[in-house]
Amino acid sequence: MELRIAEIMRILPHRFPFLLIDRVVEVDGDRRIVAIKNVSINEPFFAGHFPEVPVMPGVLVVEAMAQAGAVMGLLHCRPETIQNSLVYFVGIDEARFRRPIVPGDQLRIEVDVLRRKGRVWKMKAQVLVDGELAAEATLLSSISEKP
Repeated sequence: MELRIAEIMRILPHRFPFLLIDRVVEVDGDRRIVAIKNVSINEPFFAGHFPEVPVMPGVLVVEAMAQAGAVMGLLHCRPETIQNSLVYFVGIDEARFRRPIVPGDQLRIEVDVLRRKGRVWKMKAQVLVDGELAAEATLLSSISEKP
């Protein structure tokens, strides 16, 4: 299964400048999702992080991983409930940043489900740039109804 940006925007509530995945290129049932983020010099965070040596903030790299995981979780909700659901971050463990992410990089975000219990998902995420590990983390999220 592949999802383009319009389909992603029907699933996730995030919008510019905080929507951090551009495409989903693979979904393997409820086990794995692979998403793409193209990093451009036009990203608003580069104006301040750091203007002379632009580097994507680590917290946004983790957010991109979380958004890919959120798409995975929401794809497994009943279609009629997606619009009334939110995915909340409830934990981040073992986050590591292996190389800077800079304008021109294309992030391949690979998220594998480690465990799922009801509405709580535990996932292992990796970000690869040109096949090289750039970041990784274990994420815990919960799907809830919108307040």
